[in-house]
Amino acid sequence: MTSIASIIDHTLLKPEATAADVDALVAEAVELGTFSVCVSPSMLPLAVPETLKVAVVCGFPSGKHTTAVKTAEAAESITLGADEIDMVIDVGAAKAGRFDLVEADIASVRSVIPAPRILKVIIESAALTDDEIVAVCQAAVAAGADFVKTSTGFHPTGGATVEAVALMAKTVAGRAGVKASGGIRSYETAAAMIAAGATRLGVSGSRQVLAEEAGAAAATPVDGAY
Repeated sequence: MTSIASIIDHTLLKPEATAADVDALVAEAVELGTFSVCVSPSMLPLAVPETLKVAVVCGFPSGKHTTAVKTAEAAESITLGADEIDMVIDVGAAKAGRFDLVEADIASVRSVIPAPRILKVIIESAALTDDEIVAVCQAAVAAGADFVKTSTGFHPTGGATVEAVALMAKTVAGRAGVKASGGIRSYETAAAMIAAGATRLGVSGSRQVLAEEAGAAAATPVDGAY
């Protein structure tokens, strides 16, 4: 049975986080075997083993930065060693139905992220209607995003839901991955997100989630992945 650690972005985005906190995050990620750490751009560069990827947020958390600022921020993070960029869309543009602006914003950031580096697009799904979620996901795919991601975890409307993840997965239809993030604090929730179509998870309390996974596996052994 493959642990969900292999698809977790072990996350620390608190404004008060220190360099020492991020060093501890990296050490914990290595111990737990997570896919990556996800941090703020001011924390770069990071010394990490080759087995651990570094994800960095962009336009975070509001998404109301100009496209030029987001693009420059992403470019700097790539230069400083980021493997993946998690950018926030302009949610207001989506609410106004300006999906052309959303797509252009994403495409500009994509242009400074060379393959095989990854672009994830945070859509703040809890703030959008179903129709808006579909349109934003379509814009992200058209602009070349590698993943669509539910949430920053900072928006007052909330984080990931099973319903939003399922709709996002249906919309991208394998053309992009789906990252569920925001409010994933238990293995039960993580498993539900994966069942709904999530291919990556953003988790800050990874140790607790993985301890619950181990307990569930010990109680009920299951063949296969996840």
